[in-house]
Amino acid sequence: MENRKTLSTRVVIAGGGPAGMMCGFLLARAGIDTVVLEKHKDFFRDFRGDTVHPATLNAIYELGLFDAFRKVPHQELRDIAAEIEGVPYPVGDFRHLPGHAQFIAIMPQWDFLNFLAEKAKALPHFRLLMEAKAVDLLASGDRVTGLVAETPDGPLDIAADLVIGADGRHSTIREKAGFKPLERGVPIDVLWLKLPRQESDPEAALGRVSAGLLFVMIDRGTYWQCAFVVPKNGFEAIKAQGIEKFRARLKTAAGFAANRIDAIASFDDVSLLTVAVDRLPQWARPGLLCIGDAAHAMSPVGGIGINLAIQDAIAAANLLWQPLLRGKPTLGDLNRVQARREFAVKVTQGLQVAIQNRIIAPTLASTAPVKPPFVLKLLKAFPILRTIPAYMVGIGVRPEHIHAPDRANR
Repeated sequence: MENRKTLSTRVVIAGGGPAGMMCGFLLARAGIDTVVLEKHKDFFRDFRGDTVHPATLNAIYELGLFDAFRKVPHQELRDIAAEIEGVPYPVGDFRHLPGHAQFIAIMPQWDFLNFLAEKAKALPHFRLLMEAKAVDLLASGDRVTGLVAETPDGPLDIAADLVIGADGRHSTIREKAGFKPLERGVPIDVLWLKLPRQESDPEAALGRVSAGLLFVMIDRGTYWQCAFVVPKNGFEAIKAQGIEKFRARLKTAAGFAANRIDAIASFDDVSLLTVAVDRLPQWARPGLLCIGDAAHAMSPVGGIGINLAIQDAIAAANLLWQPLLRGKPTLGDLNRVQARREFAVKVTQGLQVAIQNRIIAPTLASTAPVKPPFVLKLLKAFPILRTIPAYMVGIGVRPEHIHAPDRANR
């Protein structure tokens, strides 16, 4: 029988998304040998979250990478607005936020991940394995001692002092660890699609609301990335009604872009995001820690899931680099990450669920014209108040700062 290939490292991270790449970069920068696994051969995946929020941009500034980041093609979003039954309402203004970035960067996630990967691969303690999918855990007694990865060259056993599961809401690491998330009921799903953009179009991200319809448009330079919100499990019924009826609904929702709906030639141009909101009661066991969506799947409300995942990664690096230098982190060390991050997750999920249940679901079920909430009238009348929703979206609860040191080249 052919010997299985093996690899040994201090930390192995399953998942090369924003949380996995940021955590791997920070740990390697702090002098910890780190391997990150990405199951695909590249980062190119359409309709992934493409927003990099001010809290994350502030961390990039603290790493000394802000100027290099801004050279990567992107758009800078400084306002968010809603249009209710054709009447515009300003919602958020990022220009007065604290820190070094008063905008949300709209950047394809593959460009953001390539940016992080390029910076990380320059570090002597970092290694990125593409087309390497974590499929199982290695353990000795109750302690996780590594993982098994599928690679083009066959199975690879990776021994590590710490396994970090950053492999998303369908996490294999979470499943193999025996972790079961607490589910929150979610009344919606989201259909992602693209519409052409014209020079005369507005620049702000726009949520368009009318009876039975909620449509979000995000400026991507040459096109609009659009989210069409539907009732939970409603996509099959939409497909059964046919593409022409769906395009007619889009024309009603899209406002100034209604004349471009023919760009949606078939349902092949539409991607379904099945919305889930859940949270692990316990993020860790000896030798293993889950972060990001593997620990807490977020709703797309506010587009803040990526930001929360990156904040987890920063907190994990801040809290674990010293225990890792000393040896194997204890379960108590790992639990400190959950203790640090769980409050922010609970508050954010609570707000998302409240918005879904009290605003979005009733709007989708409504047949009467939608009346603007009183808070939108306040935001329109008093511009300074727009900083509040901008702060909640852009900075959020308990933003993290870089404390793990740069020891890579010492």
